[in-house]
Amino acid sequence: MTDILLQERDGAVLTLTLNMPERRNPITDPPMIDALCDALQAADADIGVRAVILTGAGGAFSSGGDVKKMVPGGGLRDALPAQTRRNYKAGIQRLPILFQALEVPVIAAIDGPAIGAGCDLACMCDIRIAADTAKFAESFVKLGIIPGDGGAWLLQRIVGISKATEMTLTGAMIDAAEALECRLVSKVVPVADLMPAAHAMAQRIAANPPHAVRMAKRLLRQAQDASLSAVLEMSAAMQALGHATADHGEAVAAFTERRAPTFRGD
Repeated sequence: MTDILLQERDGAVLTLTLNMPERRNPITDPPMIDALCDALQAADADIGVRAVILTGAGGAFSSGGDVKKMVPGGGLRDALPAQTRRNYKAGIQRLPILFQALEVPVIAAIDGPAIGAGCDLACMCDIRIAADTAKFAESFVKLGIIPGDGGAWLLQRIVGISKATEMTLTGAMIDAAEALECRLVSKVVPVADLMPAAHAMAQRIAANPPHAVRMAKRLLRQAQDASLSAVLEMSAAMQALGHATADHGEAVAAFTERRAPTFRGD
């Protein structure tokens, strides 16, 4: 059986590739959810992993949910609505909860369609880089359903409430240029340059002290909902931790000695 999630480690950078190209990489199947959760939790636990790249095989990022499994008894929708609710909580909703808790930075490299839950999966990542062949759609309404994976929370925090409302209520597809214009992605590159661009971004992140990077990401995530006073309190505590690391001492020494620093994660 082909691995549904490929993993490739290059120094401090881990690349995860959704590998069900014949189905355009759906993410709602329990085996794929389990594989993603296991890989991301392992990366988060390893301070040696300084950045993760998430992409899809076969010219698609992710088609989101498998529509064929949305029929009664298909695995997600149960005859009993209360059980369908449980299926969502035990299934696809594990992903946004996990991504929100991760400290390791995750970069989405999107070379093709990111549809429905696939679009929301991209939104769960910290940075999104798109190929000029990428397409995005918050398409749930086209199927008579709503974003069941947290998309209503995620999308508006990235593109703003007006654009998120437009995308969610129309279900319309947008191309890479429009995704860049509305800040859904931070960069658009030719498809041949996508993975090099994602790796370059990952290496720029990985070059920094890993504890500082992870704490800075944690602050950004917490600041999405916290008050300024709460964020300042957390910032003070994390700053004290940062000052105590050997990497901080190395950064200060390298600056004063006008040399390149060497960070070891301690």
